[in-house]
Amino acid sequence: MVAFASLGHVALRVRDVERSVAFYTQRLGMAEMLRLNYADGSLFLVYLRITDDQYLELFPYGEGTTPGREVVAINHVCLTVEDLDATIAGLEAAGVPLTRPLKMGVDGNRQAWIEDPDGTRIELMEMGRDALQFQALARLRAGGGPLEVTTPTERPESFK
Repeated sequence: MVAFASLGHVALRVRDVERSVAFYTQRLGMAEMLRLNYADGSLFLVYLRITDDQYLELFPYGEGTTPGREVVAINHVCLTVEDLDATIAGLEAAGVPLTRPLKMGVDGNRQAWIEDPDGTRIELMEMGRDALQFQALARLRAGGGPLEVTTPTERPESFK
């Protein structure tokens, strides 16, 4: 059985790499840590630090638009935070509007949503003490199978 240590990075193709670097560094507080260039000196990619072992890669020269929520692709990126209220206040002060307001998710975690300059959806999540993810991990560690929970949320028409 393969055992993974963590998710190392998420890579995004962006239309305007400098605009995206500015958004993630100046508004979200990530640090630019590395730029790789092609042999001709043109930009290959930019690494941004999320944590010491998790990164966001930005690849330039993107074309088109971000796919809709129902398209087969990565749906969103989630960044966990310790204090969602403080994070939202900091984002609002930096001019980053919420695209979906603060709410309690059906999994027991507080969440709010923003978008980057290319429309990539970013979930901001504060893990709840009794979050379903923690319950599922406890069950797996005890040798049980996956946790299955039915939510009161109705399935959208577009998914039927």
